[in-house]
Amino acid sequence: MTTAGNNKESTISTEILLRFDDICPTMNWKVWMEVEAALVERGIKAMLAVVPDNRDPVLMVDAPAEEFWPRMRQCQARGWTIALHGYQHLYVTENAGLAGRRKKSEFAGLPAGEQDEKLRRGIEILTREDIHPTVWIAPGHTFDRTTILLLGKYGIRIICDGFFRYPHREKDGTFWVPQQLWEFQPAPKGVWTVCFHINGWGTSDLEAFRRDLVRYREQIGSLDQVIEKFGDRRRRWTEYIYYKPRLAYYLLRAELELRARL
Repeated sequence: MTTAGNNKESTISTEILLRFDDICPTMNWKVWMEVEAALVERGIKAMLAVVPDNRDPVLMVDAPAEEFWPRMRQCQARGWTIALHGYQHLYVTENAGLAGRRKKSEFAGLPAGEQDEKLRRGIEILTREDIHPTVWIAPGHTFDRTTILLLGKYGIRIICDGFFRYPHREKDGTFWVPQQLWEFQPAPKGVWTVCFHINGWGTSDLEAFRRDLVRYREQIGSLDQVIEKFGDRRRRWTEYIYYKPRLAYYLLRAELELRARL
């Protein structure tokens, strides 16, 4: 049986969501200010994956910015999506979980009690700063079914991860939004989330980003728009192959390469 959400697949072309990972007080603040300004100028509502209590040395690029949390509240007020990006961004297990391609995780494979404590502490920090996450974005793309069950306890029912073409809602109510790209590129029909890590960006990266915003602006949407279109869509049986992360990754890469040649 085809649902209303599935019917909408025939009415869209290519839709793009923009996601920024590793957002924390010690990120590359100079670059982020440029990125944020470019997004605001064009009225783009991005997803921000915020690390509540970063302890990962790799993400300690600048000194902690005092204005970080006020700026996050400004982004939230603009209608941008704030996502919970783990707790401290520290990998403690060798487990790829449900969606990862690499066996390292902050959550996957841990007992429920340990995972729950991390989620509770992370959400408490964000709540204290008047930040209200609605989406889960796992560090390293690694989490397991225990993580999903616990997220529901905290009211988080949206996950941005996975190598598939269209969002869908599972029987447990969890809404999955795919994340397949790490840069702008031509893509076939579907919903494509581009994940950016801006800490290593320089002038040329910022210039390319601004050019791509102009080039792809008509295709860039928001998470709210995607939920409105696909919130009731169920996963099709033909899509189960995309739940094998490594295989799905290479299938989508082949599809994108074919698209680029056309």
